[in-house]
Amino acid sequence: MRPHEIEFSTFEGGVFTDLMPYQYGREVCTPGHAFGPARRSHYLFHFILEGKGSLTATDEMGSATVHELHAGEGFLIFPGQITTYVADLDEPWEYIWIEFDGAHVKSNLDRLGFSPASPVYQAQDEERCEQMVDAMRSLLEHRSASQFYLVACACLFFDAFLGSARPHRSGASSRLHSFYVDNALAYIEQNYQGDITVEDIARNAGLNRSYFGKVFRDAMGVSPQQFLIGFRIEKACELLKLSNLSVGEVGRAVGYPNQLHFSRAFKNARGLSPRAWRQQHAQR
Repeated sequence: MRPHEIEFSTFEGGVFTDLMPYQYGREVCTPGHAFGPARRSHYLFHFILEGKGSLTATDEMGSATVHELHAGEGFLIFPGQITTYVADLDEPWEYIWIEFDGAHVKSNLDRLGFSPASPVYQAQDEERCEQMVDAMRSLLEHRSASQFYLVACACLFFDAFLGSARPHRSGASSRLHSFYVDNALAYIEQNYQGDITVEDIARNAGLNRSYFGKVFRDAMGVSPQQFLIGFRIEKACELLKLSNLSVGEVGRAVGYPNQLHFSRAFKNARGLSPRAWRQQHAQR
């Protein structure tokens, strides 16, 4: 029996809106080694390198399902989902993992049919799967590299994940909803600095506000207004940390011409004023 091994690292490179790694690691488990029940704040993906085990995960209604998994497969844990995973008693697994999140993550996972009820990853393209694992290993092997290198590795991982995963479903309705949401995300990314509203986003997608709001919430888990605010605040965090712009200039750069409104929105989202947040997070 191999001894228990674990190595992991956390990302300390700041805020990246589109895709951000939070932690990454590798673990060789002993027989019956368990983790959970636990609840995560971000997406967490495990790929099984050797052995096998089981994942017990709740679906959107809170019902738990047990998934038996083996080498070459993976499992995705969703934010807020309660999970427990256990190594097999005879062939305990070794896995590599990454915790991540970002503005376009949920819509891309939804397009492939991943959900709390359907969390199992199976590869339909072995070459792209190998690229995915290589990118995950690179995060660990170069953990002291620059923030941009690590984020690039995370992007390579997610691109290869999307390109290699076998879809859980491919219905026309799902593809159409993904089209609307992708359209909305692209519009927000290109226009968040201006005075745009949810009505503008819905109109650009060709939908009325009510139906658009439902489609967007189903795909992203938040309302369009909540997402727009969150997107602007994430961009503000990047500027506060990486630039010398004043608080007012940062606010105007992310769509808040009124500094008071910007400061209020930022404090509601982060619990600190923009100035106090910058003092805590500014690069030395």
